[in-house]
Amino acid sequence: MLKKESTGLIVIDVQGKLARMVYDSEVVVANCGKLIKGAQALGLPIIWLEQNPVKLGATVAELSALLAEQTPTLKFTFDACETPLFIEQVKAANIDSWLICGIEAHICVYQTALHLQQLGYKVQLVSDCVSSRTLANKHLAINKLDNRGIDISGLEMCLYELVKDCRADEFKEILALIR
Repeated sequence: MLKKESTGLIVIDVQGKLARMVYDSEVVVANCGKLIKGAQALGLPIIWLEQNPVKLGATVAELSALLAEQTPTLKFTFDACETPLFIEQVKAANIDSWLICGIEAHICVYQTALHLQQLGYKVQLVSDCVSSRTLANKHLAINKLDNRGIDISGLEMCLYELVKDCRADEFKEILALIR
């Protein structure tokens, strides 16, 4: 079970034209926004990644507006764990569980999730907050990650797991995101 005291969120490469080209892009971007808002309401650390923004473009406005108090961590490797600043941020968060959302599921999301697991972190892929240009590649990534021991969750599932109790201060804010 996720615990808000030991969980963070990693937002991977929801950028430029590619973010609009992935399967079910409007839903995925909206769900990533809800996940970010939920993580913020719960006080989770958030790491925001951008892959080569000069070539791919910046994070979509809907999400960058939510993350405006932060600076994205730039990367050029598909596996974010190959970027020293990212690893520093992961370690500095001092938590053991990471929710992952973003694109593309079968490339950057996949490689980063597996490497985090290899480093000893618990990783949950938020399946309705990831996508690829094709649905087949999204399913491929989810299946391979599941087979390799990465937990698969959903937006609503992980947020309610973190809130735990309808009497929690954050419950109404989380409920409003889900409705």
